[in-house]
Amino acid sequence: MDSAADDAIRASFVNCSKGEARRLNLPTAFPETPWPDLDFLGWRDPGAPDRGYLVVERDGRLTGFTLRVPPRVNRSLTNTALCSICLTGHSGSGVSLLTAPKVGAAGRQGNTVGVYMCDDLACSLYVRGKKKSARVKKYEESLTEGERIIRLRTNLDLFLDRVMDLPAPSTAAR
Repeated sequence: MDSAADDAIRASFVNCSKGEARRLNLPTAFPETPWPDLDFLGWRDPGAPDRGYLVVERDGRLTGFTLRVPPRVNRSLTNTALCSICLTGHSGSGVSLLTAPKVGAAGRQGNTVGVYMCDDLACSLYVRGKKKSARVKKYEESLTEGERIIRLRTNLDLFLDRVMDLPAPSTAAR
């Protein structure tokens, strides 16, 4: 992902009001963002722990999405959860159900789409081995890093298409 200015990020949001986008808190370490290692910019709001944000480049332009995180559920550290986007296994509370209001009238009526995703929204870094899951036993994959990146982008696009209420791709196109 290419670097982006904070005003471009704020202007990119499609499932919230312009006022909400202006008021959102950018990542605390925004100036140190590792842009070349990101397929999307994702962060949890340091001032509102029940909120997250995701900005991705789609069709040559930035598109941002607000996410809600339900209240924490105490999970045993022996439980394992799998992120639906990057397929990284995490112990305990490393994966959360994130919901995004749908774009347009459906979102204004309260309709949302959910996905189980890395709680810290660092899927790109897990896929590239730049960040490690706290899970003790690792799953061994035969996919290359490039193939894992393609899988991440495909899974993310499928989720975001549902948020934007776009038709599902036909199986013939795959």
